[in-house]
Amino acid sequence: MQPAPTPTRTDSPADRQKPADAVGRVLNRGLNVRHIRFMALGSAIGTGLFYGSASAIQKAGPAVLVAYIIGGAAVFMVMRALGEMAVRHPVSGSFSQYAGRYLGPLAGFVTGWTYVFEMAIVAIADVTAFSIYMGFWFPQVDRWIWVLAVICFLAALNLLSVKVFGELEFWFSLIKVAAIMAMIAGGAAIIAFGFQAGDSGVAPGPGNLVEHGGLFPNGFEGLLASFAVVMFAFGGIETLGITAGEAADPKKVIPKAVNTVPVRVLLFYVLTLGVLMSLFPWNEVGSNGSPFVQIFSSLGIPAAPHILNAVVITAALSAINSDIFGAGRILFGLSNQGHAPAVFGKVSRHGVPWMTVVMMAGILLVGVVLNAVIPEDVFLVIASIATFATVWVWVMILASHVAMKREIARKGLAASEFPSPWWPAASVLTIAFMALVIAVLGAFEDTRIALYVGAVWLGLLVLAYRLWVTGDGRRRAHLEDETSPLPVVASGPGS
Repeated sequence: MQPAPTPTRTDSPADRQKPADAVGRVLNRGLNVRHIRFMALGSAIGTGLFYGSASAIQKAGPAVLVAYIIGGAAVFMVMRALGEMAVRHPVSGSFSQYAGRYLGPLAGFVTGWTYVFEMAIVAIADVTAFSIYMGFWFPQVDRWIWVLAVICFLAALNLLSVKVFGELEFWFSLIKVAAIMAMIAGGAAIIAFGFQAGDSGVAPGPGNLVEHGGLFPNGFEGLLASFAVVMFAFGGIETLGITAGEAADPKKVIPKAVNTVPVRVLLFYVLTLGVLMSLFPWNEVGSNGSPFVQIFSSLGIPAAPHILNAVVITAALSAINSDIFGAGRILFGLSNQGHAPAVFGKVSRHGVPWMTVVMMAGILLVGVVLNAVIPEDVFLVIASIATFATVWVWVMILASHVAMKREIARKGLAASEFPSPWWPAASVLTIAFMALVIAVLGAFEDTRIALYVGAVWLGLLVLAYRLWVTGDGRRRAHLEDETSPLPVVASGPGS
């Protein structure tokens, strides 16, 4: 993990490559605002909504809407903090480099590798889910074959230019968003015209949100318990910050994406689940298969299961695609910081860090083995472990942002072009909420394993840093400040 010897402190490992090799360490800026907006949107609309929402509803009942509103507000503040740093420092390593710059090299090392860990766990869950979905149409085919096929397919696509990845993710996300909008519109039509929702003996309507035990049927404890799945559902939206290193115009596209995506995600979750629980009593949601099959079936569409299966397959492909991209770019940044082997910092002639894609494909091959031994009811365990990793990364983003804002004030630096709102109160409250989510994981027996796994993982990372990271890897990351200085207004006559 040691970078090449260096005569100076300020040069990054990437800058010290031979001239012929330096070209092979630069990412292409091929992502436009359309790509980035849908990538961030699609990364947060996937397994957590299509598969995990039923689990969250069973824990909290209709109060899960409150959980999504609170969680969505917290995630929006995380994204504004990340957006401010990404516009100031549009680098490929994103939040791992921000942590390394403002909190110290150990924080950068732990944050980067924890995100890779998060993406690996989620991706393995997603490839397993993909194989289950394909088994609906092809039950005679072994699941591991589908896992292997999707890994090879997406790895090959990720080795092409980043623009190909962006286009693929755009269309994947568009299909998911269109399906959700169709569900909302169809469910609203059932409620408005008073149709009977499938085989349910309860008339559809907003009254279902309060007529089956009230808005909080499982009390405040149920609301808290749902946060383990709710925050997992929003996980992945931080991928938006990673795109800054490959955005064609980061100062334009990052603010647009940050300001629109969290609101849209919040609306999709709250509206979709609100319509769903208006159609069916909350304790019937997910009891007979996917909650989204219930909506399509209520519309009298015979092919409802097949339509939904196509949608969730697309959702799984999109999620895996984003996982490979996000983990790969963070590994690229870690390599440039001296926190990962140098081979992860080399890129192909298409401007893609090819070795990071190969590594993620190798990790996903574990899914081929686990697919045969992990039971399908392990989702909550995977979700809780991923939630811990996700929340840890979000806390590091917020802490890095706080440190950056303090440095700006202390040194009198140029004000940020995309400042986070309600500073500092919103940042402090968001950090406190994230601490609450981690406490919730430990408070309930079925999610407590996440804290054990998380503690062991963080301990191993600290040990790895002490043993293997040396040289420039022990120094704070050097990031160029690309904030445009404020124009100087001349004083006096004629000004």
